[in-house]
Amino acid sequence: MRRAGKIGWRDFWNSANYIYVNARHKNLHDRLVAGDIVEFVASSDAVLDYACGETTAAEMVARCCKSLVLCDAAPNIHARLNSRFSGHAKISVLSPEEVRALPRHSLNVIVLNGLLQYLPKNELKELLAVLHSLLKHDGFIVIGDVIPRDRSILADAAALLVFGFKRGFFIAASYGLVRTFFSSYLWLLVKFGLRRYDEAEVVAILRTAGFVAQRRYPNIGHNQGRMTFVAFRLCDSSEAAEGLDPAQPMNSSPPQPV
Repeated sequence: MRRAGKIGWRDFWNSANYIYVNARHKNLHDRLVAGDIVEFVASSDAVLDYACGETTAAEMVARCCKSLVLCDAAPNIHARLNSRFSGHAKISVLSPEEVRALPRHSLNVIVLNGLLQYLPKNELKELLAVLHSLLKHDGFIVIGDVIPRDRSILADAAALLVFGFKRGFFIAASYGLVRTFFSSYLWLLVKFGLRRYDEAEVVAILRTAGFVAQRRYPNIGHNQGRMTFVAFRLCDSSEAAEGLDPAQPMNSSPPQPV
């Protein structure tokens, strides 16, 4: 295993890594995630995908809303997104600092997918405060791919292998898992871990941050052992918040997890 030195999760995502085992895996993952996000953002005016990663299928989302803001804190990812979407009529790429400077109450939907496991609780609290101020009164946040406390790394690896078997990259997925094991990813897992939450804990954290939230099924992406939540502002849009019904974006009954 290669020593990771003093790098953290942001440095890991900013560098070349083996989370996506090949181009087919990356393409299928991005299209699946984008398709799930579309169910939430269809016909919205302004959407923010925060910590979006490479998001090679962002145009799928952009076609279904009036404007899409992409934001990722990793400088290399930000630069590639900027290069790819420069001049795009609907897509803009902002840094986290630029997102914080957006006008208050200017966004209809904010997506946080696959982020909570990497954020210390103090950073999550600060981020939720910022996002709360950016949401319109009837806006909502979609928080996807949250890892339950009882979810093991082996279960996530199995979910990837099943995804690879169904979509034609099983051998690459198997090799990629081995390669990841001997990369800095394992060192980071040992040093920092991945943050896990109970369903009730996520709802309580969001409540403290000024949201009313509920789990939604299925989870965004292929891994149905993880969780997705929809959270509305606790404000004068109380009817929408209590109903938790952004045009019923996804089913409310749980599938059988992998």
